[in-house]
Amino acid sequence: MFTNRARILVIGAFVITMALAIKWHVYEIAAVVGLFILMLIWGYFKEGTVIMAAKAFHNKNYDKAESLLQQISNPNWLSKKRRGFYEFIYGGICLQRQDFNEAEKHYEIAALYPLRSINDHVAALVHVANLSIRHNDFEKAKIFLSLADKHEDKITAKMKDVIKRLHQELD
Repeated sequence: MFTNRARILVIGAFVITMALAIKWHVYEIAAVVGLFILMLIWGYFKEGTVIMAAKAFHNKNYDKAESLLQQISNPNWLSKKRRGFYEFIYGGICLQRQDFNEAEKHYEIAALYPLRSINDHVAALVHVANLSIRHNDFEKAKIFLSLADKHEDKITAKMKDVIKRLHQELD
């Protein structure tokens, strides 16, 4: 859970520590520090700044959440769980900014990946269905609502109510 700048600073401190350990012939510590550096680099590619962006998004700080997500240079390299959450958060940011086309795109991608819970997965499907209705693409909306209906027994009552209202709009 580091920003890219913090990650670079910590890696810099570890490089200095590793250099000192090598200078003093304490190779065990140098090896451990080298492993920490590798873990930080691995975290950059597989974890990114998604968790911090999620916290900012939860606190309704959409600008900070977006800037944290933009620090991820290639979302395709994120782990499956992080990629789904990345797309879900980005979809929410786009929705808040009323960029409905981008929001729909991000929610569609989020629905392809595992999310934190079934309710989040269904929320992504429902968002795509709702945005498809806005764009008068009723067939697409029906497809995504049918995917959401498959999880009806595992979602909250509020989500069931949203799905019911969307079905009514389609009828």
